[in-house]
Amino acid sequence: MASHVVVSTYRSILRELRKSASSERNVVNPLSSSFRSILEGYRQSGNERVLEDVQNAVALMQASRQHQVRLRIVKNFSIFMVLPVPLGQIQSVDRPDGGRENSCYCSASRPRHACDPPVRIDVVTPPGFPPLLLQLDKQGKTNKNLLTRMSLKVGYRYLRMAATSTKVLKCDSASIVFDSVSEQPTITSPDTLASLQIAARHLHDLQPVAFPTETVYGLGALALNSTAASRIFTTKGRPSDNPLIVHVSSFKMLRSIIPSNFTLPATYQILMRHFWPGALTLLFPSDPNVIPPIITANHSTVAIRMPSHPVARALIAITDAPLAAPSANSSGKPSPTRAEHVLRDHDGRLGIILDGGPCDVGVESTVVDGLQSDGNIRVLRPGGVTVEDISRVLRRELDGAECIPQVLVHRRDYADQELEQAPTTPGMKYRHYSPSVPVTLLFTRSPTPVGEQSYSASEYLATLSFKSDLSRPIKVGLLTPTDSVLGTFTLPNGIEWHRFFLGPVSNPAVTAQKLFDGLLTLEEEKVDLILIEEIEEFKEGLAVMNRVRKAAGEFKYLTF
Repeated sequence: MASHVVVSTYRSILRELRKSASSERNVVNPLSSSFRSILEGYRQSGNERVLEDVQNAVALMQASRQHQVRLRIVKNFSIFMVLPVPLGQIQSVDRPDGGRENSCYCSASRPRHACDPPVRIDVVTPPGFPPLLLQLDKQGKTNKNLLTRMSLKVGYRYLRMAATSTKVLKCDSASIVFDSVSEQPTITSPDTLASLQIAARHLHDLQPVAFPTETVYGLGALALNSTAASRIFTTKGRPSDNPLIVHVSSFKMLRSIIPSNFTLPATYQILMRHFWPGALTLLFPSDPNVIPPIITANHSTVAIRMPSHPVARALIAITDAPLAAPSANSSGKPSPTRAEHVLRDHDGRLGIILDGGPCDVGVESTVVDGLQSDGNIRVLRPGGVTVEDISRVLRRELDGAECIPQVLVHRRDYADQELEQAPTTPGMKYRHYSPSVPVTLLFTRSPTPVGEQSYSASEYLATLSFKSDLSRPIKVGLLTPTDSVLGTFTLPNGIEWHRFFLGPVSNPAVTAQKLFDGLLTLEEEKVDLILIEEIEEFKEGLAVMNRVRKAAGEFKYLTF
């Protein structure tokens, strides 16, 4: 932006301040100095949003001055401009009269019509600028006494507002140990203990906290408090009919939230003995007097698991309450496997993120329903515990029994339309795991189904350069195993390729660990399209392909 635009904007500010303020220049000077600092910051940073917000502020003052008659009708009408708080961070602001005004998540904007009163705006500024509060009194002029009182509170106000920004607290997983007897962890790192205690207090204030698990990062809130749980839905933008998984830190905590007359099936006892703590979620009968219906989406069952990640389990134990926790991403987006993924998505919307490093498993937990009358195990969502491992454990433990239950995978071994319309567990009804970039799933192993068209790999990849109306080469992200057919393929020129390798074909566990990180990394690199190569649906590959199919908006069958 040319310098003359900045100068013109600053002159407009001075003009409007002088017209709106009293004749005492000492009222105008503090405000004009603040605006000048803002514009100087803009000239250094080049952030166009700053200039736009200042111009909106000028338009706001102009509209206020021009409609004094309308403003007289509204007793004690006031407008607040708060700096430097990013949009969406302010929960409420103190009014000068001692009351409070709730803040909505709105962007700065000019009045829509000449007769409209000014609107509340939040102005985004570079870090380091002091907060500025400007009130127009009912005559549309600045209030000198208010500005004087404001200057006395500016330090406190800035600290309070800064406290609403997202804090990332480091946790050392290696410093946390659970023994076989105690339900409380031993934590040798004072910093880690302090971080967990801060997060626990935040949870008891009914605020959500993001924390690491062995699967993905979770967004946790008190599971037995409907107000706390509701904030998970608002933070994520999650549909209310999508139930949540409850996380516990001990078997004693599990027993405290399920009906006392419920007897654990033999299959559950086996699975819990082998896979708890771990990436396995089980369905239990739910008591609505204990588990709020918002958790279960009004179903008669609740999904529960005991995470194995030391930070997750320690947080639950220190909080001394079960936590409801879906993945810590905006609804429909790829699940985060690193703290920076969560921060990028929720910066300013979350108070605390516990950083325990990257997740080991990389995909969500396996969800199992073993409550049906036939005794079979139904895998509602494949995940970190493989179907093969579940089958192996049950066969070994029940060897010699009259009947060994089958392990049935939803949509592979059976269908349940009613369940899909009203799911009892997350990840079944809605599209998930999709970045903001179009995703195409490339089938390079599977035979082409009847009615589907197949493409030569070289020809299909070359045509991508003609699909863009951009003045630059199209940027294509490519997610493939290191040694797969496409992973070793010579890519055509004319395209800016961004490769992200998912590990060897023979190790689907590594692919699962890297999948979401790859999607989010390529999204951050601002590619125009992401291509994902299929892997064999065996072991962790079943969970990987479950996620990839939901992330992809298009399927293509390639030949080599």
